[in-house]
Amino acid sequence: MGRASFSGEAQRRPENLDQEMLGSSPSMTARPYRFRKLKIAAASCALLVTAATAALLHYASTLPPLDLAAATDRSTVVLDREGRLLRPFLTRDGRWKLPVGVDDVDPRYLAMLKAFEDKRFDGHAGIDPLGLARAAGQMLLNGRVVSGGSTLTMQVARLLEPREERNLAAKLRQAVRAIELERRFTKPQILDLYLTLAPFGGNLEGVRAASFAYFGKEPKRLSAAEAALLVALPQSPETRRPDRFNESARKARDRVLARVERAGLATASEVAAAREEPLPNARKPFPNLAPHVAEQVVAEAPATRRHRLSIDARLQTGLEGLARERSLGLAPQVSIAILAVDNETGEIRASVGGVDYFAAERAGSLDLTRALRSPGSALKPFIYALAFDNGIAHPETMLEDRPARYGIYVPENFDMTFQGMVSARKALQFSLNVPAVELLSALGPQRFLSRLRDAGVAIAMPKEGGAPGLAVGLGGLGITLQDLTRLYVGLARGGEVPELRVRIDDSRDRAPSPRLVEPVAAWYLADTLLGAPPPLNAVPGRIAYKTGTSYGYRDAWAVGFDRKHTIGVWVGRADNGAVPGLVGRSVAAPILFDAFARLGLDPRPFPQPPDTIVATSAHLPPPLRHLRQDVPKTAAAMATPTLKLAFPPEGARIDLGASAAEGQTQLNLKVAGGVAPYTWLVDGTPVLAPTRRREAAWQPPGKGFMRISVIDGTGASESVSVRLQ
Repeated sequence: MGRASFSGEAQRRPENLDQEMLGSSPSMTARPYRFRKLKIAAASCALLVTAATAALLHYASTLPPLDLAAATDRSTVVLDREGRLLRPFLTRDGRWKLPVGVDDVDPRYLAMLKAFEDKRFDGHAGIDPLGLARAAGQMLLNGRVVSGGSTLTMQVARLLEPREERNLAAKLRQAVRAIELERRFTKPQILDLYLTLAPFGGNLEGVRAASFAYFGKEPKRLSAAEAALLVALPQSPETRRPDRFNESARKARDRVLARVERAGLATASEVAAAREEPLPNARKPFPNLAPHVAEQVVAEAPATRRHRLSIDARLQTGLEGLARERSLGLAPQVSIAILAVDNETGEIRASVGGVDYFAAERAGSLDLTRALRSPGSALKPFIYALAFDNGIAHPETMLEDRPARYGIYVPENFDMTFQGMVSARKALQFSLNVPAVELLSALGPQRFLSRLRDAGVAIAMPKEGGAPGLAVGLGGLGITLQDLTRLYVGLARGGEVPELRVRIDDSRDRAPSPRLVEPVAAWYLADTLLGAPPPLNAVPGRIAYKTGTSYGYRDAWAVGFDRKHTIGVWVGRADNGAVPGLVGRSVAAPILFDAFARLGLDPRPFPQPPDTIVATSAHLPPPLRHLRQDVPKTAAAMATPTLKLAFPPEGARIDLGASAAEGQTQLNLKVAGGVAPYTWLVDGTPVLAPTRRREAAWQPPGKGFMRISVIDGTGASESVSVRLQ
């Protein structure tokens, strides 16, 4: 015991002596040692960081410059006047990659994206050390990659430089590129790159393309479920495509919603409602508004990726819908073209080139607003306008509507009747042919055509050549819907005919608009056409308009204007085939009035110029009371006009579908000249009782080739061979 005690005491004594000699406690002795260890550790970390930084800098110096070509290669887009998408085009390699930025997407989507992919995005410099540490720890604990630890900036780097390998070297390269991106771009710009480059399955790249493909709308306003799906898809775009793997897409979306709820971005009830929202199971078509105009402007400037047009997307949608609705009562081969123009600027607000761009039977890919067609009576107002402008006539000038002959040309009215003496106003409102030809004869057809061409309108004449005849006033020439509508815009503008514009960003200097007539003559025309009888169930006195029907029932026209807009309508077959019953007043005019109803009428009266003469015929100056009688013509008492079968024409291919759609299969027959009564025969057999009318309706027994003949009261006959189909 004593030894033990002594021994223990002896063992403790040196220590006590040392402590006494040192004059300090044990804690005081250990503290410098720990400081030395911390200094060594700090120095080691500093050396390690320095070495790692040097290694990263050396590695970064070996990398080639960052290639941003993937970010600049985007779909060509055609936009309306407000920036709304009319039609996008595929990239050269067949992808949908629409331009998009932070301001173009729903803020809720951006918040979800950051919460799910990179919650410290706004604070880090390209890489997130905490995120990388978490990913490494999860990998060590689970033996597999649970989360990648990539920031949004690193994902942008990977999308800019896609690589097959997914190893440490690839991750290091992404980290270096992410730091480089953060130095070169702001946070919103990096988000713009992600929104543009992120894959969404198939050939969809970018959130805007995905939003259109899956939801049919811009990503500006997304529901919580839609935003969550778009957040989830880029992680595994091919295995989560909702159009192919709907259940996988649903699970991925719901995981995003769960994270969103934990982050406090949505309440439990909002998340529950979002989970119940169905997912799209098929891709929707991209917008295809004004496809003909879009193709035209892209073909004219193929290097331009963004085209801004004067088209109004809402009006374009409405008029395309109107054309489709009205086509349901027509034969499958019949199409409709509509053009709407702003009178003040000459800008095209809507252009419907056909009923269905993809319909082969309607030749839907052809822009029928640019097709040359016979205008029929739709050109008559400009005969009157030039006659008024040249002092030949006034709206109340009395004209003769009686049988007349001009050399070998014998004009007739559409209904084969005559009204006697009528005012120019009534003659135009009721579209009488004989008074119009009388005015054109006084004006001169060559002078008439020259004035139209001087206004910048392209006129196509028959190939026979020679001097133009009086038939040009009734449609004996070719003109496009664009040029015809442009002439009516000139009337609404007081006689100035503007160049039609479709590019809102066209900065080219434009020449002054040519003048067709003076404001007084233009007002006379507007006031006259304002009184034209409207189609059934339409309000009179709201639109100044005129219809036209070409020879052989091939084209039906209606063009009208108010103070603000002009709209032109054409109905017919793209192959210029005849369509029984295709008359401008009954087919095209109702479409015109419906188009103005969708546009919004401007019923204000046209401003009256100070020099107009408002008076009845009896109170006009004597030279304007009647058309001067020095025009060479003869009365009907002269030689009887030669019998001619006016319709159907020789070799016509006549589609009976339009009549069949109305429950009838009648074919209109029409004769010109000759002496009543008229007897109609088909393949040599009489099919109708003799009639004194020049028009008859016959019900064919079927389809095929037939020979139609007519015999007049003198025994003269005329025959044509046609095909009914």
